[in-house]
Amino acid sequence: MKRYDCMKALAARLKDELVILSLGASVDEWYNAAPHMREASLFQQQLGCVTPQAFGLAAGLPHRRIVSLDTDGGMMFNLGILATLGNEQPKNLFVVVWDNEMYQSIGGPATHTAFGRVDIAAIARGAGVDYAYTARTIEEFDEHCAKGLAADVPYVVVAKVAGSVQPDIKRKHSDGREDKYIFVRHVEASEGITIMGPSEHN
Repeated sequence: MKRYDCMKALAARLKDELVILSLGASVDEWYNAAPHMREASLFQQQLGCVTPQAFGLAAGLPHRRIVSLDTDGGMMFNLGILATLGNEQPKNLFVVVWDNEMYQSIGGPATHTAFGRVDIAAIARGAGVDYAYTARTIEEFDEHCAKGLAADVPYVVVAKVAGSVQPDIKRKHSDGREDKYIFVRHVEASEGITIMGPSEHN
């Protein structure tokens, strides 16, 4: 199945959630698949940091649903976050792992999941995340999205997606610094809080 099709299915279910997503080709795909979520999405995070940052946000805003759009390479880079989720059991965190079995953003070398022995969902269950599954069809993925967004425990779905990138889509025109401010201002406005005050000039 295609990651972009999965993104569109997930986006159709989102309203006021906050999304943290990985760097690479998935950034432009999400930018196009979920235009109504652009301000609510924090783009271009570092490898291994997506789900940890989503967990921190979930802990800080326990009344708000947080969605992590991670990758197989990113998750394998920091498997310790699964143990944290297993121990802490955040009630508002839904984790999607786009597993295309490659490091796509650096030319496509294989990740550990490409060799048929490494199962991220099984690792998650072994770390204490009881609701961790692998989806291989759009129908399976969409069903897990519905369940994961309604769950009161951490929920992980590993989406086995093709390595190809959606062609002919609009490139995201903002950079990482601008994305950060857009996201933070959205959180401030939707939560009625102040995170970053005005800049001070001497």
